[in-house]
Amino acid sequence: MRKAAARIGLLTGATLLAGCTPAPAPVDGLPSAPPRPGADAPPTTAACSPEGIRITGLGVSAAMGLRAMGLDLVNCGDRPYELRGYPAVALRDADGDAIRVRIIPGAAPITSGFDHPPTRIVLAPGERAGAALIWRNLVTDPTVVATAGTELDVAPSTGRPAYPVALDGPIDLGNTGRLGVSAWKRRDSAPATQAPPRSDPPAPSTSPVNPL
Repeated sequence: MRKAAARIGLLTGATLLAGCTPAPAPVDGLPSAPPRPGADAPPTTAACSPEGIRITGLGVSAAMGLRAMGLDLVNCGDRPYELRGYPAVALRDADGDAIRVRIIPGAAPITSGFDHPPTRIVLAPGERAGAALIWRNLVTDPTVVATAGTELDVAPSTGRPAYPVALDGPIDLGNTGRLGVSAWKRRDSAPATQAPPRSDPPAPSTSPVNPL
């Protein structure tokens, strides 16, 4: 009995010591634990490009199948930057494959209100210009697969370098295969806010908010 009691006492003491032992300190050089799901991530901002511009998307405004997405270009360099005409855009699907789409300067076949003529714009450092993408989420032929662009590249104009622009949702062209692009237009100030992510179904309206 005395030996059994002694063993119990030793085991109890060892357990108490283990419970009081501090957790080992992290070892330098090991990766830290990944952030838990749902943790707030720091906001990301597109970097200033080597040619001194930054292009960002302003979210999508939706209305009864008609979509409009604003583009914002800021001269973040240290010298004047000249713009002429229309942005050059390219779409890719979720697999990164190019989507064949007919790019329409202006938007006359799609809707009205986005057809201001292109002009020469010279942006001083810190100044900005805007443009818009316009399309319809419309399925007119059940034999043609609907397409949706999940990656967008935008160049200031044809022949200049293109830059990835983050999307808040797919550019859902249906099977129209058409994307309207407005000409660049000088902005007097930065856009107040980005458009909220669109919801499905869209709010009942006949025309989207013009992002210019």
